[in-house]
Amino acid sequence: MTHAGKGDFHGITVVVDTAGPVYVGRFFEERDGQLLLLDVDSHEEGQDGESKSDYLRKSARFGVWKKHASLRVPTVEVISMRALTEISG
Repeated sequence: MTHAGKGDFHGITVVVDTAGPVYVGRFFEERDGQLLLLDVDSHEEGQDGESKSDYLRKSARFGVWKKHASLRVPTVEVISMRALTEISG
């Protein structure tokens, strides 16, 4: 089901992986070749001695602390996007 034309993920906390950071935030919409995420945290591979996978497992279990109120990610940079609930904590 789409939410007011915003897409299937509207309002869902998603994981957006890129070649750089992985982002975890509430999906708002895709427009003009960008994803708009709200209440976003990000993590680079190896940051604080933690892999992206380890960070995502911890995020799935305990949640995230937002670093950005909103963030736009160009869709050309997106490797994958899925709901955070798909990750086992």
